[in-house]
Amino acid sequence: MRSEPPLRLEFGRVTEGPWGSTSADGMAGAFIISANNKTLRIISSGYDKESGWEHVSVSTEYRTPSWKEMCLIKNLFWEEEECVIQYHPSKSQYVNHHPHCLHLWKPIGVTLPIPPSELVGPKTDSRIP
Repeated sequence: MRSEPPLRLEFGRVTEGPWGSTSADGMAGAFIISANNKTLRIISSGYDKESGWEHVSVSTEYRTPSWKEMCLIKNLFWEEEECVIQYHPSKSQYVNHHPHCLHLWKPIGVTLPIPPSELVGPKTDSRIP
């Protein structure tokens, strides 16, 4: 996770109420930003040594965040070459406090296994002239 938020996040930091934080909290806190005229509500645990995880949740009021929006959030909170994951938990572990919320996770101090990119497809699309 980045050590400090980019200005776009810092400008959207929630500073009052139960989720209020300050720049001294680094990447932890609540943030509200706009992307393509949509409001994204974000809560980040930051670098949480106690839990052993970095975690960011993203929600909108009326729909689930898009892939493009999740990529934006990933790039705001983590460096380009960091890998984060979105879990689809077993039914017994499922928690849903908001119908339009997705989560990004990264364990601290653990290299995530990543399947070979060839299993997805070639890095260049031979169908494109």
